[in-house]
Amino acid sequence: MEFNLNNKIAVVTGASKGIGAGISKELAIAGATVMLCARNTDQLNDLKNEIEKENGAAYVFQLDISSVDQINDVFKRINDRFGRIDILINNAGLGYNHAAIDVKEADWDEMMNVNLKGLFFCSQQAGKYMIKNGYGRIINMSSQASLVAIKDHAVYCASKGGVNLLTKVLALEWAEKGVTVNGIAPTFTYTPGTAERLDNPEYLASVLSRIPVKKVATIKDIFSAILYLTGTHSGMVTGSTLVIDGGWTIQ
Repeated sequence: MEFNLNNKIAVVTGASKGIGAGISKELAIAGATVMLCARNTDQLNDLKNEIEKENGAAYVFQLDISSVDQINDVFKRINDRFGRIDILINNAGLGYNHAAIDVKEADWDEMMNVNLKGLFFCSQQAGKYMIKNGYGRIINMSSQASLVAIKDHAVYCASKGGVNLLTKVLALEWAEKGVTVNGIAPTFTYTPGTAERLDNPEYLASVLSRIPVKKVATIKDIFSAILYLTGTHSGMVTGSTLVIDGGWTIQ
């Protein structure tokens, strides 16, 4: 069984940094042609250059997923140019801390517009083209916070819990169309953006005290799951959320 994504057209939202950038690089290494989508095109162009230096293929699309009009336009342009969308990684998301007592309506709306509404409409647009072609793989980036309560994360936990159930509903509706929809729920993941906190020994110790395997996740950990779930060999897996948390949520 070959685990590669040769000649697949893959769309990654929130690709400009962090997990999204790391996943995009790994997709390109695995053979996919990667559509890099985010608001910051300078960062996307830097990432595109990195990928191309390693003989990968990537294209840049400016996208704010809080705008449904932008979503519709970008996905249409991708499909018009490449003739199909094989893979969608719904990675874009927000993760601010908000004590529940202090949450304002604007805080709620901002996070839900990206984490849930934007994810849904990206899935809808990709799903439309995937259903037409009879094949597609959608991966929704959830979180361990979708499964356990985390202090000062009421809005975030609610949004990610919604992602898990939305994953199931889309999987159910599109199962007979050749489209699978699954989720990934990681724990703390080491990236350039989280390094400042995770390189702090006290902060890291606090995190590891809740992870039975005593280490944080890496991009490779997350991508290993994505590589399986986006391949042709995973057609019997749909509606699942794979938890990559080192055991955090089993306690």
